[in-house]
Amino acid sequence: MESTSVRVILHGARGRMGRAISSVVPQYPGFQIAAEVDLGDDLATVVEQGDVVVDFSAPSATGHLLDVCVSARKPLVLGTTGHEEEDRRRIREASERIPIVWASNFSTGVNLLFWLVERAAMALGPSYDVEIIEMHHRHKQDAPSGTARTLAEILVRTRQPNRELDLVCGRHGLVGPRRSEEIGIHAVRGGDVVGDHTVIFATFGERLELTHRASSRETFARGALRAARWVLGRPAGLYDMQDVLGLRERA
Repeated sequence: MESTSVRVILHGARGRMGRAISSVVPQYPGFQIAAEVDLGDDLATVVEQGDVVVDFSAPSATGHLLDVCVSARKPLVLGTTGHEEEDRRRIREASERIPIVWASNFSTGVNLLFWLVERAAMALGPSYDVEIIEMHHRHKQDAPSGTARTLAEILVRTRQPNRELDLVCGRHGLVGPRRSEEIGIHAVRGGDVVGDHTVIFATFGERLELTHRASSRETFARGALRAARWVLGRPAGLYDMQDVLGLRERA
């Protein structure tokens, strides 16, 4: 870590990820939590105390979050998932004014999984059926997970460019034969599972499974801090962890 501390405004401080980030910051002398914000607090009153805003709150807070960060010209690390299309549009618009690292998952391992899945899809081609299985703790609000949706978007972009996302979220009843172009996503919930994601490529005679399992939220917290340092001084734009980790340049 560099000697100059990065002053972080933690938005969503009392959530699971907010608490995880607070717990790992003491391990990194190059960071300090300048202010913590949660439901009922006004980000605008503390935003000038920090160098970067790190958000793990709720989609309902995204609009105000973007307004404050754009007004204050503060870079943003955005880890909240479950946004509707209107919020996604506003995020893209805000990225024209400030640098935003927007990722569904900040784990180094998961982002390597994104990279591997893209290359597997390119190598195997459309003759392989693809299914995604994700499991999270019983309290998770959105399904499928943001990471599972990112995996699906990667697969569609690689296998079916210029097509809409053709997702089948679970199956029930007499659904008929599987269509070759569909991507199945299956959300499992239970216990205290931090996050498991598997992508299955299946064809006649064989299948390939790529899996990542997270056993601690600290891996996401460390990735978010890495993104917070990386985004400082970047030009306005929409980035993700592939950019932070340098994987995009290696594609």
